[in-house]
Amino acid sequence: MSSIRLLFLWHMHQPYYKDLVTGEYRLPWVRLHALKDYYGMVKLLDEFPNIHQTFNLVPSLMAQIQDYVSGTARDPFLDLAAKPASALSEGERVFALEYLFQGNLQNMIGRYPRYRELWDKVQGLSGDPHRAAVLLKENDFTDLQVLSQVAWFDEFWLEDPEVRELIKKERNYSQEDRELAVNKQKGFLARVLPAYKDAQDRGRIEISTSPFYHPILPLVCDTDTGAASHLGLPLPAQRFRHPEDAREQILGGLNLHERVFGVRPRGMWPSEGSVSNQALAIAHQCGIEWMATDEGVLGRSLSTWMERDGAGNLNPRSASELYRIYRWQQDEANMHMVFRDHSLSDLIGFVYSGMPAKDAAEDFIRRIKAGAAPVLEKGQDAVVSIILDGENAWEYYPQSGREFLRRLYDGIQKEQRFETLTISEAITRAQEPEKLTYIVPGSWINANFDVWIGAPEDNLAWDHLSAARDFFDAGSEQVSAAQKQLAWEELLIAEGSDWNWWYGPEHHSANDRDFDELYRKHLSNVYQALGAEPPEVLARPIIGSYGKAIFAPQTAYISPRLDGVSAGYFDWLGAAVHVADRRASAMHGKLYLLDTGYAGIDSDNLYCRLDLMEKTTEWAGKDTRLVLIVNLQSAFAASTARERIYRLEALVEAASIPGWTLRENGNEPQKPEGVMVTLRRESVFECRIPLACLNAAHGDLLRIRFALFRGQLPLDNLPREGPIELQVVPEEDLSSVAYAKP
Repeated sequence: MSSIRLLFLWHMHQPYYKDLVTGEYRLPWVRLHALKDYYGMVKLLDEFPNIHQTFNLVPSLMAQIQDYVSGTARDPFLDLAAKPASALSEGERVFALEYLFQGNLQNMIGRYPRYRELWDKVQGLSGDPHRAAVLLKENDFTDLQVLSQVAWFDEFWLEDPEVRELIKKERNYSQEDRELAVNKQKGFLARVLPAYKDAQDRGRIEISTSPFYHPILPLVCDTDTGAASHLGLPLPAQRFRHPEDAREQILGGLNLHERVFGVRPRGMWPSEGSVSNQALAIAHQCGIEWMATDEGVLGRSLSTWMERDGAGNLNPRSASELYRIYRWQQDEANMHMVFRDHSLSDLIGFVYSGMPAKDAAEDFIRRIKAGAAPVLEKGQDAVVSIILDGENAWEYYPQSGREFLRRLYDGIQKEQRFETLTISEAITRAQEPEKLTYIVPGSWINANFDVWIGAPEDNLAWDHLSAARDFFDAGSEQVSAAQKQLAWEELLIAEGSDWNWWYGPEHHSANDRDFDELYRKHLSNVYQALGAEPPEVLARPIIGSYGKAIFAPQTAYISPRLDGVSAGYFDWLGAAVHVADRRASAMHGKLYLLDTGYAGIDSDNLYCRLDLMEKTTEWAGKDTRLVLIVNLQSAFAASTARERIYRLEALVEAASIPGWTLRENGNEPQKPEGVMVTLRRESVFECRIPLACLNAAHGDLLRIRFALFRGQLPLDNLPREGPIELQVVPEEDLSSVAYAKP
């Protein structure tokens, strides 16, 4: 009987944060993700003996983990957490408030009530770390130091008896508690890479690799490749063309992998799934047997596309093309290829975190079966590749997504026709692979390289890299071997993909400036290692200013007209406003449809408005719902219902809203009098809800969020950073509530 062969590949990667000259780590994410995600993801498989998977560990990540385990890593963020709060300078207090709250508000900070309390306290001081640094007490900083570390501990580490006691204490931590939270980390980190080797040696997983510092191989080979996958793309002023560097990045990764895990890896997830004929040929020469990339690259290479219906299922032709193993061949070079199912992979990465774990796991299994059905009906095996980031998504799931993964793996094991294999196992068992003689250059994002080249910031970064590479060629033979090696390593680091991920209009994080400064520091180190002054241009920031999330509180009562036709200028003036950040996160692939949210009250009603980025006629399909969620927190301590949750759900069909309901705390939906819902110009949702329908009294706090669903799948939400907050107070008091203070 034909089967569905599931190939999970979890890609584990962080940029290279270490400055080789100073030895200092500019950001702490290797340590924190190694504490939170890497160990648990592989250890979880011990509970599911029939689940075989592939883990792709980037060599530069492994090298940084080894640095922490050896005790040689200089991490100012860890030093800050370890320093007695009484000894923190004012500058260190500000630094702590800027960096020790960098975690998911709901699932990490909110998991620990005292941590959330501290976050709320800082936000109540306008989020100003300088002001908060003066006003927070010593025990506040000690608790912050402890909980900011514990919040990143893996679910398995939380079972440690000493850590359990630390969490049970909740607050008022001591110096010994802080030392425990810091000292536990080295032991935890030391178990990460051995856990992978153990699983590999037991035949449970395959470990693949990437080029050492995670470069975009086709662009390192030749930046003109960017225009080959996007005709007319603006290119850097200086062409960068160094295929020998691409080869060095691959070989360096293979060598480290063999030293750590005892075997030479057979496969590779090229950085960001980036491939070209030249890159594949170089990888073949280095001994790589298989590579993986995205379905978009396959579609373009076959001069077609992967066609799906409204539910996201592939049609029979596309399923037959995608769900198989290929063998690329040009001249003497050849490579086995698998192509990720983009839709299924992105559901785990970006969608299922917004659903109950049981529903998400069942939906995923159902979709796999539906998509593979046309292939099975032909008597063929369906090879379904699920490839995605193995770390960043889990911040958005409760308890790092463990319940979802457990339910998913358990459900897969119970399906007779499912097999979960490593990629090498699937290749060994495959029928004759389909042949490919040409592959279109591209990555997992839109089957091109636009994220890393083409925008003015991207191209300037490439020009700086080209200048440093040319300087190395001209001057490296006149210095010592140690100087040359240091300059060479810094160049290879600067070739990594992560720097240009943050340049251009696509992405941002709270650490944009840090990434920009670190990239320019790596390039400056090339010149310094060769005994020269770095060019002045490297002192200038590359990154520009891009729109980020903007929030303004309610400053006056509003009473807008809701006629579904027009809106006057003054209708929403004074409302609380949240404008979405258009470079919303470190992750790429999430659909963004919600642009700006408004909320405000008058003496009798709550008014909400949501501006959409596209007209509903462009995207609304069957069972599309726009949901307004109002959490009401009572101002009265004696209230028997301290918090109530209301959901206004409006059906959206093309250019209209055919129906809506309001429900309280999951009770039966109602259609109370006085509620009004309209859709204006197919892109502006507006509603009015009497405060009496919400049982809102003076002093109550309303926390408001918008969400968009299709079926049971969440498409988008706003705000992503936390709810819009309104307090039910007289108009003259609006300017005095905490959230409205300047």
